[in-house]
Amino acid sequence: MKTTNKLLVSCEEAKHICDKNQYGEASFIEIVKLNIRLVYCKVTRAYSKRNTKLTKTINKSNIQTIDQPEKEIMKKKLQKELSK
Repeated sequence: MKTTNKLLVSCEEAKHICDKNQYGEASFIEIVKLNIRLVYCKVTRAYSKRNTKLTKTINKSNIQTIDQPEKEIMKKKLQKELSK
């Protein structure tokens, strides 16, 4: 749904802007549009709050991943064991 007013955005567009804002990719005008939407839309406020909480939780989690060369070594070992 597109609105005729340039500062009012749909709920779906606001969610997209919220996601972009979490990663620092939203432009200034998008942030203004999002903030206007947050003033009057309970659904968008709830989405933004959950999104912020999720981002903070993931950043605190201290997830460690295996690098690509180590994955290849593990894959070869697994293939070797499966072929026995």
